[in-house]
Formats: sequence, structure tokens, C-alpha cells
Amino acid sequence: MSDFHDFGWEVFAPDPRVKRWAEAAYPAAVKQAADPAEQAKWLRHGNTWFVGVDSLPNEPDGSIGGVPLQGPWDRTINTQQALHRAQVSVVYPGYPKRDPDETEAAHRFRRDMAAAHLDGLLPEGPAKRRHLREPHQWILGIPLNKSNAAPLIVWEGSHEIIRSAMLTAFAGVSPADWGDVDVTDIYKDAREEVFETCDAVAVEMVPGQAVAVHRLAIHGVAPWEKGAKAPPEGRMIAYFRPVFGNSADWLRQP
Repeated sequence: MSDFHDFGWEVFAPDPRVKRWAEAAYPAAVKQAADPAEQAKWLRHGNTWFVGVDSLPNEPDGSIGGVPLQGPWDRTINTQQALHRAQVSVVYPGYPKRDPDETEAAHRFRRDMAAAHLDGLLPEGPAKRRHLREPHQWILGIPLNKSNAAPLIVWEGSHEIIRSAMLTAFAGVSPADWGDVDVTDIYKDAREEVFETCDAVAVEMVPGQAVAVHRLAIHGVAPWEKGAKAPPEGRMIAYFRPVFGNSADWLRQP
């Protein structure tokens, strides 16, 4: 198997096709992150993170500014499908500061554990109980500028621990009803196992590279460390996360 399926992530070597796409996406991303309406919607953690979900105005085929979304990931993931508008994740110096409505425990977890999480399990209600609402196929991250600040963190091999836990959580339940299952406790237990047994790897990239992260992998964003460097617009990465039409594929596919 590839590094992707063994380790739950794979960084691809610099590719001119990816660099062209990043150069085309960059000005649009800068514009979105500077837009007051977008900032009001997406700035978090003391204005040190622009979340930017669905902010990039790319076409459904992933292209932007007439530049197609192409890269060396073809044997790992399939980008030849209808895609959502990419997330524009921008991190600024000081990340993460504490928001007024954020508990000290939540802030400490974000700061000390890179806010480690599994995409698609959304916290709901006052108690923030987690349910599967977005069964992603994969995560593709493409850096839009050069920065060594606040890198993506991936817990290597965590995808198989999470798969095992979710198979237990959904045992005997129709995939159509998986979203009704409260997976909070089993997810937290599995995440603790991940912290105890998996290496946390910092993924640093330059424009022209890309990273694929397994949909079941635990990942997060490291704090902005002293001495880290980024352009004035902050550290910028575009992320694609298409979802499966059939939730069963979320666990059954490799």
C-alpha cells in the first residue's frame, strides 16, 4: 500500500501543476480573508484564525482562474469529481488566542494538543455531543504561500484506531442512521488511544506541494511558535474535503 494508506497521510513532491494552481488561488484567497463580511463569519480565537469554510471561489471541477486542479495525487485520491468551494485556512501570529466564549479546558486543548480532531464529527447542542454529519472521502491541503508557521499536525496511523472505534459505534446500525448515533464517548476514548500510541507529525510544505490526509486520521494545527515566519497575510492553506454519497463508504473503503 501507499504511504497514505499505511500512515494516514502523504506529502507530494513539488509539482508545477500544483504551483500554478496555488498561484491562481492565492489572490482570491487573500481577497476573501480580507473581506469584512467573511471575517465577521470566520475569524476565531482572538482573530488569529480565519476558518474560511467554502471561501475559495473555485469551479466545481476545482479549477480557479482557468487553472485546472491537477497534481501527483492521482493514485492516492480522486479529484476528478464535483468539488465544493475549498476552505481557505489562514493562521496569524499569536494563534491560538482564547475567545471570550471558550472554556479554559478547550483553549488549553487547542494550544497543547493542536485541537486534535476528526473531520465530519460535528458537535451539536449545548453539550456538544458529536455525530457523523459529513462522511468525507479525503482531505487535500495545498499551501498558497511560503510559511513554516502553525503547520498541520497528523497523528500517524490514527486512521485505523478511529476506524475500529467507529465500526464498534455503528455496529448493527444502518448507514442511513449513523448520523443519529452519539459517538462522543467512544470517539474521545479512541482519540486518547491515538495520543498514547501514535506519533504526531508536523507537515511542512511549500507552494507546489500538497498533502493528502486520510478521512479517518486525527489531525490539527500547531500553535504559532516564536520565530515562525509567514507573509503579512498569514499562513494560508486551501483544503478540499468532498463527502461520500453513501455513508457506508466512510468506513468500508481503505
